[in-house]
Amino acid sequence: MLVLVTRPRDQGEATARRLALMGHDALLAPVLDVVPVTEAPPEGRFDAVLVTSANALPALAGERDRFAGAAIVAVGRRTAERARAAGFGNVAEAGGDSRALVDFVLGTTPRGARLLHAAGRDRKPEPGGSLAAAGYDVATWACYEARPAAGLPVPAAEALRDGRVDAVLHYSRRSAELFARLARHAGLGEAIAGTHHVCMSADVAAGLASLAGLKLLIAPKPDETALLRLLAKVGAGPGSRPPQSEC
Repeated sequence: MLVLVTRPRDQGEATARRLALMGHDALLAPVLDVVPVTEAPPEGRFDAVLVTSANALPALAGERDRFAGAAIVAVGRRTAERARAAGFGNVAEAGGDSRALVDFVLGTTPRGARLLHAAGRDRKPEPGGSLAAAGYDVATWACYEARPAAGLPVPAAEALRDGRVDAVLHYSRRSAELFARLARHAGLGEAIAGTHHVCMSADVAAGLASLAGLKLLIAPKPDETALLRLLAKVGAGPGSRPPQSEC
């Protein structure tokens, strides 16, 4: 089947490789462009660095010596894998979302510990809000910015308009909201009504509320493996191929 991937380009390319192994074709349509920012990290020593998006890892890798003594607490398995690949040794992984990350810290880190949330400029208040309320000293470092795309790529818009896209993958509420806005701007509201939209969580799906008649599928847990397994419910479209071996 043909699957539209709305992630930032580097992450979208990784997803496209996974889709190819599953026998699907991917069409990249990033609705966010991730760029670094020049803000320096807060001074001082931190007991742990919280990473809720792999987008923060390039900036963290550039400051690896400064955070050498801190544990890296990644929101989920894929982010943890990328942190290890970036050269960090003391990496732990939470259960896939901010609530799970809060619970992990509460269960492993003493109250009063100094925590750094490496995040984007446009972010939700969690996990920092809950951890600060629980007695942790939480600082935030805005180390990247996710800028909205001006429009959907022409090949993606044409494929959606022609009904060739079998499924669209959505990973965050913000990117889902942006996709909905760009789709409406391109006049695609009716064209995509019959397309399956596969969402990382119910919160992500809520970002598509402005589009009527969508076929929504919500992952049972917030990780990409669970998300991609839902494609089996979409069915085999004309773009499907036999799965490939990873060997």
